[in-house]
Amino acid sequence: MAFLPIIVLLFLLIKCGWGATEAAPVGLLITILTGIFVYKADITLIAAESAKGIWNALIILLIVWTAILMYQVGDEAKAFLVIRNGMRKLLPNELLLVLAMGWIFESFLQGITGFGVPVAVGAPLLIGIGVAPVWAVIIPLFGQAWGNTFGTLGAAWDSLAMSANLAVGSPEYFQTAFWTAAFIWLWNVIAGVAMCWFYGKGKAVKKGLPAVIIMCLIQGGGELLLSQINTTISCFVPACISLIVVLLLGRTKLYRDEWRVDNSPIMNRDFTEQKSEEKLPDMNLVQAFVPYFLLSAITLIVLVVKPINSLLGQISFGFAFPETSTGYGYVNQAVESFSPLTPFTHASMFLFVSAIIGLIYYKKHGWIKAGGVKRVFVKSISMTMPSGIAVIGLVIMSKIMDGTGQTVVLANGIADVLGNIYVILAPFVGLLGTFMTGSNMSSNILFGGFQMTTANLLNVNAAGILGAQSAGGAIGSAVSPSKIILGTTTANILGSEGEVLKRIIAITVPATILIGVILFVLVAI
Repeated sequence: MAFLPIIVLLFLLIKCGWGATEAAPVGLLITILTGIFVYKADITLIAAESAKGIWNALIILLIVWTAILMYQVGDEAKAFLVIRNGMRKLLPNELLLVLAMGWIFESFLQGITGFGVPVAVGAPLLIGIGVAPVWAVIIPLFGQAWGNTFGTLGAAWDSLAMSANLAVGSPEYFQTAFWTAAFIWLWNVIAGVAMCWFYGKGKAVKKGLPAVIIMCLIQGGGELLLSQINTTISCFVPACISLIVVLLLGRTKLYRDEWRVDNSPIMNRDFTEQKSEEKLPDMNLVQAFVPYFLLSAITLIVLVVKPINSLLGQISFGFAFPETSTGYGYVNQAVESFSPLTPFTHASMFLFVSAIIGLIYYKKHGWIKAGGVKRVFVKSISMTMPSGIAVIGLVIMSKIMDGTGQTVVLANGIADVLGNIYVILAPFVGLLGTFMTGSNMSSNILFGGFQMTTANLLNVNAAGILGAQSAGGAIGSAVSPSKIILGTTTANILGSEGEVLKRIIAITVPATILIGVILFVLVAI
């Protein structure tokens, strides 16, 4: 019965083809019914856990909305078209240009926005430089995946820490961050090499390998290092640095000359850029990046300068909850301030301020036309609403499963059946969660507590299991149907999702198996 809500959720999402927005309320309803009738939870407990879930979901949705708002500002000002054209001039080596537009720029967007924005933006940008539409969707899906845990200023990571009850700054917190970043680094290398292989097989791998190694050292290595200092910026900062370095690589002897594979299977050689009837804004590349420069500066100042961080962090608020227990004696302790929000040091505040200043800047220069401000806010709200329903439903479902003891029962059952072999499957649970929900963040919410409990029952390294969970969730973002649909929509090839998924699974499944085997060897043998 503990597994029933998840079984139904999987059935609706995979077999019936429902979206998370439609499936989450059904899973939630079943969770409530099993909690009351099977796990002997009273209405007070259900109400308390639901309220906790709503509060956590609202905090998460603040990031979702402000991230999408920032994207809409740039889209309305046509800043992304300027970025596309400017990057093409800076990088004459076609392979490096594809890596920059499909991997490095997506990493940058994932570091601060996420929620499918890198795929939605990346697909038309790649088509604009001559990449075939199907591959223009596949490449950004690979490119953004490594940033899915610590990206969006650590939103998915914070969700994992919250679900697994990891105290911020504790040894367990940083150990889990280390395992997570190490596994993601491995995926980062695999993705970089795979993109070169897609472009021109062995010839392109040989040409692109030096760039891939440098990018992976900056991205994966930088994330690993910063995850032990400040998890909020551990993806964002390396992504920013990699964006600068890829431009510098375009000036080196190896990549400064024109180079391409004429028979590249991912390039449309019949492509001729169609000139837009609409005149592009008189904006240079630096101006197109203004909101992102602002975000970089604000984030670093608030999070790194301790006096400012301490001052702004003084304002905090949360809600008190009473002790509750089930008829079987499963107890949820009383809390004075549950999951407190510090609004002025929260990622959503950085995104919101940067988006608004960027909006003012673009409007002042005439790049936001009449009615543009209204369109930006209307579109950002309309894009947030579907994910909002899914996130709220899944978070409440997760909290009720946890509060009624269902997660513990589920973990006990799986641990008893599989024993230590379960360790190999730990990253698949994360991948499955992201496939189901379209979000590594939601996967961590749904399975973080379960993975922690299972690790403790098996008496294996909980940090390693949680790291595999979120790394699997990050890889799962490359096969998430909702993200694939975002790409096929903006690439104007809606209906090609099966072809995209088939090509991506050939890389993601072996990579996930590899992480599970490595974890098993390190912690379970």
